[in-house]
Amino acid sequence: MALCEGKTFKYSNASILSYASVVGKAESDGPFGDEFDEVIEDNKGGAQTWEQAEALFQQKALGHAMDKAALIPAKMDLVLAGDLLNQCTGSSYGLKDYYIPFLGIYGACSSFAEGLLLAGAMVNAGYVENAAAVTSSHYSSAERQFRFPLNYGGVRTPTAQWTATAAGAAIVSSVPKAPYIRAATIGKIQDMGIKDLNNMGAAMAGAAYDTISRHFRHMGTHPESYDLIITGDLGQVGSEMLYELFRRDGVSIEKWHKDCGLMIFDREKQDVHAGGSGCGCSASIMCAHFLKRVESGDLKRILFCATGALMSPTMVQQGGSIPGIAHAVEITSK
Repeated sequence: MALCEGKTFKYSNASILSYASVVGKAESDGPFGDEFDEVIEDNKGGAQTWEQAEALFQQKALGHAMDKAALIPAKMDLVLAGDLLNQCTGSSYGLKDYYIPFLGIYGACSSFAEGLLLAGAMVNAGYVENAAAVTSSHYSSAERQFRFPLNYGGVRTPTAQWTATAAGAAIVSSVPKAPYIRAATIGKIQDMGIKDLNNMGAAMAGAAYDTISRHFRHMGTHPESYDLIITGDLGQVGSEMLYELFRRDGVSIEKWHKDCGLMIFDREKQDVHAGGSGCGCSASIMCAHFLKRVESGDLKRILFCATGALMSPTMVQQGGSIPGIAHAVEITSK
């Protein structure tokens, strides 16, 4: 039986009406600190726990996005939201008071691309008029769930990435304005055999390669077709692996590639090892930096491919590997 190639969906009526980002102190100290909509200096925002704080980040991100679009919750048809925590805690607790129809999604760090893909499909099909894609992550809550609580004082390996304390929200609408969602390719789970919870970039690289390659084939494009090819958070290790996988096909993407995990922090001044990660990493960078460049026409066509490590601490403790996933969304200025 031949493997299913999958499809790339093409959209004719889906635009990103507004977008917003909220980050913590370390993220604001990075290269894009002045582009985020709000900075929460103490990473808790007055909440009692890290999980409550992450919920607050999502609440604020969607609030800013609705304000920019002059929308109230009653005018929102749908919100698709996810995070890294069990039961999508940051999303369900953060957005419950808006009382908007809610679909929880989970793609690990690929969740923002997944949300844009699904929101665009719902709007393009005419089922809803306004749909929000929202994601978040928090360094402290993620470390407690996936590795060790902060007070354990575990040593971070060179391949480790720093989970961004951040949230991003984008409202997708049928209103004809840039940025436009032009096409999207759903990822397929790829298993690189990586078993190290501190080497997520390597676990996700194969999925990014597979999804981007299929998007190229389906759209009849190549790296030169885009102003930029933006990955979610492969970090240093995963980015280098992605380049090597494409080199085997005789393709070079280095000139066009940007990785949000390598952008959100200043790796020379901030000790984040292989870069940033987390649902909020690519969501905040896209909503703070890249989408506004597409809206202004500075970037005409970008391919955003957020990557996720579908890791379970329980499965890893049982000797299992970490599967990866990546979803691609093509965004244009016209």
